[in-house]
Amino acid sequence: MVVSDMDYKVVFAALETVCEDNISILCGPSDLPYGAVARRLVTCMRKIQEHGQSLKPVIASFTAVFHHYDFDAQTPGNGYRTLTKVLLSCLMHIIHKGRYIASNYNSAFFRADHNASEMEAYCSALCQLRALLHLAEQLINDNGYGELYSMQDGDLSRRFVREYSSMHKACFYGRCLGFQFSPSLRPFLQTVVISMVTYGETYSKQQSGLGLAALSLLTSGKYVIDPELRGAEFERITQNLDMQFWKSFWNLTESGLLAGFSRIASYPVQVNFTLTVPPVTLHLPLALDPSLTATVSPPIAHWGPGPVLMRLISCELREGQESEELLAYSRSDPPTITASHLPWVQTQPRSPWLIIHFHGGGFVAQTSRSHENYLRSWSKDLSVPILSVDYSLSPEAPFPRALEECFYAYCWALNNCHLLGVCVCVHSVKLETTQGCSEPTGRIHVFTRFTCGVTVCPPVGGDTLCPQCSMWFAICTLSERGECCVPTRMRKWWLPCTALSYVPSSFQVLIVKINIISGSTAERVCLAGDSAGGNLCITVSMKAICSGIRVPDGIMAAYPATLLTTDASPSRLLTLIDPLLPLGVLTKCINAYAGADSQTVQTAAGSGSLSALGRDTAALLSDLTQGASNWIQSYLDPMRTTGGVRSLSAAQRGSAGGAARGTPACASATHCGGQVGYPEGFEPLRSECLAFVRLTSCPVIRNPFVSPLLAPASLLRGLPPVHIVASALDALLDDSVMFAKKLRDMGQPVSLTVVEDLPHGFLSLYQLAKETEVAADICVEQMRKIFQRGNLRKRPKLGETSPSGSQSG
Repeated sequence: MVVSDMDYKVVFAALETVCEDNISILCGPSDLPYGAVARRLVTCMRKIQEHGQSLKPVIASFTAVFHHYDFDAQTPGNGYRTLTKVLLSCLMHIIHKGRYIASNYNSAFFRADHNASEMEAYCSALCQLRALLHLAEQLINDNGYGELYSMQDGDLSRRFVREYSSMHKACFYGRCLGFQFSPSLRPFLQTVVISMVTYGETYSKQQSGLGLAALSLLTSGKYVIDPELRGAEFERITQNLDMQFWKSFWNLTESGLLAGFSRIASYPVQVNFTLTVPPVTLHLPLALDPSLTATVSPPIAHWGPGPVLMRLISCELREGQESEELLAYSRSDPPTITASHLPWVQTQPRSPWLIIHFHGGGFVAQTSRSHENYLRSWSKDLSVPILSVDYSLSPEAPFPRALEECFYAYCWALNNCHLLGVCVCVHSVKLETTQGCSEPTGRIHVFTRFTCGVTVCPPVGGDTLCPQCSMWFAICTLSERGECCVPTRMRKWWLPCTALSYVPSSFQVLIVKINIISGSTAERVCLAGDSAGGNLCITVSMKAICSGIRVPDGIMAAYPATLLTTDASPSRLLTLIDPLLPLGVLTKCINAYAGADSQTVQTAAGSGSLSALGRDTAALLSDLTQGASNWIQSYLDPMRTTGGVRSLSAAQRGSAGGAARGTPACASATHCGGQVGYPEGFEPLRSECLAFVRLTSCPVIRNPFVSPLLAPASLLRGLPPVHIVASALDALLDDSVMFAKKLRDMGQPVSLTVVEDLPHGFLSLYQLAKETEVAADICVEQMRKIFQRGNLRKRPKLGETSPSGSQSG
């Protein structure tokens, strides 16, 4: 049964039955085996029963109102729904395990200690989820109708951060890791967590490459065998290690070895090389009056003008992509060997479409290389070139450097589509003279292609019927040398009269003299990005509106971050349990982007001496160890010892011991849960490993170009169609829902799709499971809509003609 389709009453009834059955069996005859384990299970089942009885009315109140917070009736999804679903998923795991225990307790092969530990872990998780639901109750009471964020109540957000700092979280990273996600993704999440805690333990050690690899191999085994130790160590790492560790860990995906494996598994492409675009001033036509131009300066924030790095990916080699002009921008040394040198590769015509991509990574990590796996697939599925921007990362390059570089890359791409393998259209033409038609009022589409700077005409399908005189006419543009540039297949219809006039011989006589007023851009441009990249897609479009230049034809933003604050929302409560986006990590990324982190980023001791191969080998062996050890985990687990703890310092040992099961007492008076107003007699488990979470109080955070959810209508009006693809289990779900609502209420074109059972960052996981493939396909279809739709928005009728002396715009 799918959790989202379940009646919560059925689940709670089943939970009550399972608890009663297990208590009855385990409290039976005294000659039953596993006496001590039986007592543990009875205590655990009674706690679960009590939690279930208390949570049933809470879930009933949520299910009665959470539909009011959806984007619309066809798109169910918000943080309140998600918290309900996560709780029911936890209860279903408990019910399944409880039924197994009741049926197999007397079996000779029953692993008593293992099953008792599993049930205790889920009991701890249920206790913490109960606390989150009580926090969500306060949100629903304090926020306005239909509002998911408490942006005016700073005290509520501070209470949320205080609770996060002291609440026990290790249970969600041990045996219960990823219980809320699709089962096919749980092995991957286990691999990530084990790799991270292993990397964290060896991060600051002075080791050679082989030494680090061997240490990782030995260290990772204990985290496979001991889930409690793994959870406690992961909690410590996610709460208290510095930003440089996170950058270093997530940038392992940039290493040659791991990237090589990803490329082997990805769809092959004929064009894939990096570009370095020098910082020169650009000139683009104004959208409302193409006879005028806007000046775009190169990025200058923090350290002055500098080059912008990009990657061009295309499944097929297209005209212009093999040009010397483009290859001159290549960053590779030695120079890129293009597919054009291969005898079996044929150059294809230019594409009418272009995707400009901004990668995710919390503004602090990764490049286009980390995202190649799905970009290659996009290029194949849509048959489109993709330009992915490698913007500068924080904290070394805080806001607005990344935005400046992405906007500059967007403008450069518009001016240089002919190099990227993309068809080009003339912005506008001015009609100088006409013969046979007094004033043509029909729209004239003037699409052209540029090859080495020469303009050519459209196919015959571009001809237009004049609505006044019913005469067919077409426009032929000129090369810079004033030569007739009619394709060979069309020349039989054209007879050049003068250097600037043409007569279509097979039609009624219509002489048209034209003048190209402005430069050229791609026919269709889509901005696409995930997470931080989704934020940049929106803010780059806002900057284009403010600059008066052409805005893209559409935006596809996957799980975008639209509010870079620690303001509380129901979905952000998931940062307590999410292994990929804990609140401590989220706030570090936000503060780094805002430039609020006053600490100078230093490379960890010893890390600089490691070769790239050494780091790759360490990461690879750690992951391979996890995979090889996974199958024996269930057999080794009953014999679990605490020997692994001896490798930790005394202080760490105390933290691990206190966090392994959690403690019901407050860690300190400052973090007492009484401030939150939990029900009498209930207190969540507390961790002795307190998190330091720095509130995002920097004014930059509320800049509309940092948090577009806070942008005024004047900055958002004029955005192209925005297609948001979010995940129901993402801590940033409410960002997507509230931003989509804001655009819809303004009358802006927007769509929201919410996929189920997937974590934040699912695009990078699209090859791992069927569910992620389906979600990636949804993103592709949204971009296809942008490309295939006719008039996406009211734009100046580029190419319209008017009598002499007037201009089209």
